Amino acid sequence: MFSQRRVRAAGFTLIELLIVIAIIGIIAAMLIPNLLDAMQKAKQKRTVAEIKIVGTGLMSWLTDQTGAAAAGTSTSSSTIDMGDYPTIASASLQSVLAPNYVGQLPSLDGWKRTYDYYLNIAAPTSRHVMAIRSKGQDGTASGSTYTFGSFDPTDYKQDIVWTDGFFVRWPEKP
Repeated sequence: MFSQRRVRAAGFTLIELLIVIAIIGIIAAMLIPNLLDAMQKAKQKRTVAEIKIVGTGLMSWLTDQTGAAAAGTSTSSSTIDMGDYPTIASASLQSVLAPNYVGQLPSLDGWKRTYDYYLNIAAPTSRHVMAIRSKGQDGTASGSTYTFGSFDPTDYKQDIVWTDGFFVRWPEKP
C-alpha cells in the first residue's frame, strides 16, 4: 500500500523563476536610463562648479592686477567670439593662479576632456581678458561664437562658456 501522495520537492518551479527574472528585467529597464542621465547631470554640475571656482580665482587675479574688477562690464554685445581671447596653457595658468587664487587648477571637466583656458596676461585691462570653456560631453566645440543664454540641461553636448566674470552659455535649471 503505497501512498498516492506526491512529495513536492523544495525549491521553485521554472515558471516562478522566469517570472522573477522578468520582473527584475522590467525594473532594471526603467531604472538604467535614469541612472545614466543622473551620471551625466553630475558631470555637468561638476564642470559648472569647477568653472565657477576658476572664474572666481581669475576675477581675484584681475582685481589684484588692475586694482578694480572691471570685467563683466566689458561688453554690450549679445555674442562672444572666443577668437578675441588669447589662449593660455593649463600649466601657465596654474602658475599664475596657484597657490594664491586656486589650490589646484582643474585640467579636465566632468567628461574627462580638457578645458579651454583664455587669459590676457599682457593686457589685463583690455576688453577681452579671460574665458573658460568646456566642450561638453562630445568634446567638440560647437563653434567659436556664442550667443548669451542658457540651454536645456539634458543636452550634455552643449559647450559651457564663462567669460569676463559671468557665464555666457550654461545649463538652465529645470
